[in-house]
Amino acid sequence: MISSLPFVRRQVRNVGVSLLFVLVASGLWYWQEQDVRDRLSWMGVTTWDEPGLTNLHRVLRNEGVLIGWSDVRVNPLWVSYRLHRVDDTKIGPRPDFRRDWRTLWPIMPDSYFGSGYDRGHLAPNYAIARVHGAEAQRDTFLMSNISPQRPDLNRRLWQRLEEVVIDHFVPRFGAVQVITGPVFPVDWLGNVFHRVGLVEVPQAFYKIVVVPGERPKALAFLMPQTVQGNEPLDRFLVSIDEVEARTGLNFFPLLPDNVEIVLEAEVRSGGWALDKVARLPSRY
Repeated sequence: MISSLPFVRRQVRNVGVSLLFVLVASGLWYWQEQDVRDRLSWMGVTTWDEPGLTNLHRVLRNEGVLIGWSDVRVNPLWVSYRLHRVDDTKIGPRPDFRRDWRTLWPIMPDSYFGSGYDRGHLAPNYAIARVHGAEAQRDTFLMSNISPQRPDLNRRLWQRLEEVVIDHFVPRFGAVQVITGPVFPVDWLGNVFHRVGLVEVPQAFYKIVVVPGERPKALAFLMPQTVQGNEPLDRFLVSIDEVEARTGLNFFPLLPDNVEIVLEAEVRSGGWALDKVARLPSRY
């Protein structure tokens, strides 16, 4: 019994060294990951206002994009990315949709077939490819970046808004932060079985566009699934506070209170020249 004590001590010491290595490595990974997330976000990574079953999520990081993924709704609750001016605008061929193995439930590229819903991008293929490159473009075709959208929304109104952001807002301001995602009915139990396969169907979609700086500017849009597609974009302007109330999310958690009141409480469209682009036609 006594002779086995040195062996036991060595084993305990080895376990202790291994645990210390794991803790240090995990700490370094967390610090590096948090640093990358912070650089992809303006005024903090989106989080929940008050944690609940329907707004809890985990953050997935792609090239140039963060996704707040819900395994309950089987949807991205928010997708955040930055866009800025670029000189080289070469865009590669359109990739294929593919499953994201990080999601708990298997959402396949053909999961929406026959449902009447499009595979709606949240981080847009064209803008992400233009700013962040080919790898980032491929990541926009992961099914974790996709949500069910009616064709008139996806192919017309939503596409027009995406185009205005990259072709008009980015050249006008130099750089913008975008957060976008779905909105679900307040009565979750009443919508829980409204699904395309495993994916819960949203009632509407939001997009928040921010011009960072000492005096930041912001626009927020809220677009229902029932649009015809040819409506003027400014018809769907709302305050950021309204989007937060509808989603249970807090989009800019590090924003000082005095700035938050100005930025989030009201619709302020001055300086965006939205009236000049609100009625531009869709490509489809």
